[in-house]
Amino acid sequence: MDKPYEPIACEIHDEYLALASLRRTCELTVMQDGETTTVRGVIEDVYTRGKAEYLQLRDGSTFRLDQIVAINGKPLA
Repeated sequence: MDKPYEPIACEIHDEYLALASLRRTCELTVMQDGETTTVRGVIEDVYTRGKAEYLQLRDGSTFRLDQIVAINGKPLA
């Protein structure tokens, strides 16, 4: 079972929205099931479902925002 969603800082959310509007490839480092994975893609959408926020890449990959630990090599607090 997933752990409860932990809201992210507004500044980070704004950064995702800005990257989505640029339509450029970005690199996300994601922590899932105790393992770190790096993925590259274009952010297609940032949205809320239930009580959690998500980011969807152009290829259809979806990540919960509180599981993203770095974007473009920049660690997120």
